[in-house]
Amino acid sequence: MAVSSTQPALLVLADGTSYQGWSFGATGTAIGEVVFNTGMTGYQEVLTDPSYCGQIVTFTYPELGNTGVNPEDEESSRPQVRGAIARNICPKPSNWRSTQSLPDYLKQHNILAIYGIDTRALTRKLRSVGAMNGAISTEILDPAELLERVQDAPSMAGLNLVREVTTAEVYEWAENTPPEWNYGSVKTTAPEEPLTVVAIDFGIKRNILRRLASYGCRVIVVPANTPPEEILKYNPDGIFLSNGPGDPAANVEGIQTTKALLEAQKPMFGICMGHQILGLSLGGETFKLKFGHRGLNQPCGLSQKVEITSQNHGFAIAAESLPDASVEISHLNLNDRTVAGLRHKSLPLFSVQYHPEASPGPHDADYLFEQFVETMRQARKQAEGKLAG
Repeated sequence: MAVSSTQPALLVLADGTSYQGWSFGATGTAIGEVVFNTGMTGYQEVLTDPSYCGQIVTFTYPELGNTGVNPEDEESSRPQVRGAIARNICPKPSNWRSTQSLPDYLKQHNILAIYGIDTRALTRKLRSVGAMNGAISTEILDPAELLERVQDAPSMAGLNLVREVTTAEVYEWAENTPPEWNYGSVKTTAPEEPLTVVAIDFGIKRNILRRLASYGCRVIVVPANTPPEEILKYNPDGIFLSNGPGDPAANVEGIQTTKALLEAQKPMFGICMGHQILGLSLGGETFKLKFGHRGLNQPCGLSQKVEITSQNHGFAIAAESLPDASVEISHLNLNDRTVAGLRHKSLPLFSVQYHPEASPGPHDADYLFEQFVETMRQARKQAEGKLAG
């Protein structure tokens, strides 16, 4: 085991289970919901994904840090996790893109992390008992004392974390996407006047913005609490509902905004929390999954068609709660048959409970961005035809 620190660290779960290890991040105490991610790559993207706000992530892959970190692979401006858990770490990365080691990166951003524990045993516990609160500490090394701190922490159910990660002000996405990011074959021809997409930021990932831009969209990102009338002032061709952290049902403001926007009958596309918000606004209900879906190999599909998807969510839409008259399920998670996609039967609305933008993950579902763009183009043609008539 490559040792980067002799600083002892302690992990305690809400059920009283404790694990002793060593620190490879900041010092202090961090409390959050302990979850696990099964991806073999993409630790930096996971750490910086705003959907992980409030969580301590266990990485099942046995070693982290081999490729270091770099600015291009960040999905937001900083790590969003409360903490990280690893079996082993590599303090000296070897990759031509690396600008910093993982331990130094976490220390710089004040993120606690522990390594040297049996992550296989921890993952098995979370799978059997369910995701639960926990704490990493380098200052409280008495399990009983740290457990008291954990038990005082709020549950993820009912927690609205969107306000912690949403943008503070409106901005237009203007990054020049490097050629290596254009992994998809963009078949849609961009119109002379770019399609305008307003993205409601519940905790949006940068690669979502890259993918929309790669299909010729002008993307305006707005805070999660932006009133619907302000969103419509941009005269958008489409509205995007982003991913984000916490309990979707607790995001009452986002649900109310989406309900109001439905009346405009604009094309709408939701990913992850955006999918849940859309489902809730259409009359559905959500529930907390036992241990969630977090990894890069989740099979989703329907009607003999399967996509291998990247996922990160702890809640899901209850299938029986969706109104059959207006909404249909487009995708199921083929591991547990939970709802993985929906679409409206008469309005240009659809959403998925996974990440077609990948980063990290497979690119099977990138076609959904093309589908969104085509829906917007058709809506624009219809609107122009009405004006001409």
